[in-house]
Amino acid sequence: MRNLHRLAIAVCTICLAGTAVVAQKPFRSYPGMEYDEYPLPPDWNVKADWVLGRLRYPDVFGYPFKSLVFQDGREFPGYWTMDYPRSDRHLLTGVRRLTRIDARPVEQVVTLDGTDDVYNWPILYAVEAGHWALPDDQAKQLGEFLRRGGFMMFDDFHGSQEFNTFTASMNKVLPGRPIVDIPPTDPIFHVLFDADQNTQVPGAMYFETGLTYEKGESGTIPHWRGIYDDKGRLMIIIGHNMDLGDAWEHSDEARYPEKWSSVAYRMAMNYLIYDLTH
Repeated sequence: MRNLHRLAIAVCTICLAGTAVVAQKPFRSYPGMEYDEYPLPPDWNVKADWVLGRLRYPDVFGYPFKSLVFQDGREFPGYWTMDYPRSDRHLLTGVRRLTRIDARPVEQVVTLDGTDDVYNWPILYAVEAGHWALPDDQAKQLGEFLRRGGFMMFDDFHGSQEFNTFTASMNKVLPGRPIVDIPPTDPIFHVLFDADQNTQVPGAMYFETGLTYEKGESGTIPHWRGIYDDKGRLMIIIGHNMDLGDAWEHSDEARYPEKWSSVAYRMAMNYLIYDLTH
């Protein structure tokens, strides 16, 4: 009888493990705004303990995006694909080089599709959230992800209009939770590096304009903002009026100053270590 009991436990364990594997969606590449077929690193499918999730969200132009096309005839893939996947891959190379995090070298695109898949990926990265437009069901699921202990990084949106668009959806995600300026003493700025919160990290627009800001006067001041839970843990880190993603994306180009890419990498390492330790 004892052996049968042990067998039953073993069978249940195998079944649960199988369910977890089925629930976790496999890696998939998507066409992006800037890169259609970006090459995979040779070890892209290596097993790893930690994976960076990139949020695939509907934006202000609708979802899916078949009604919008580029001048060359390609369908608009959505603002969520900005800098994807080159920026993500460069960031992950930095994670493997600068920390001991056992990171997969490719990102995981995550969709708020009502399944449990989002809960398999404890950290999400979202760009151009000044253009997102979450429907109620997706906002509710993202809020649940965060309340369960998930962590999010928001990047690459500028000016007051884009910030207002961002907050319109965020107010549905975590209603009643204020977005606040993060004090310089917060551990997220010191957990690995003493990060520089005063430098505005510009995007690739700098190559054309020579300016470190976008969207006029309201885009000139960099803000590090966030949302805390009841225990004082940051659930969300928001880089407003800056573009860490472009700094990672162009970090191997001589025309992008190293002083900015260094800030971007140090900030990212702090974010990730903070999430794993708080």
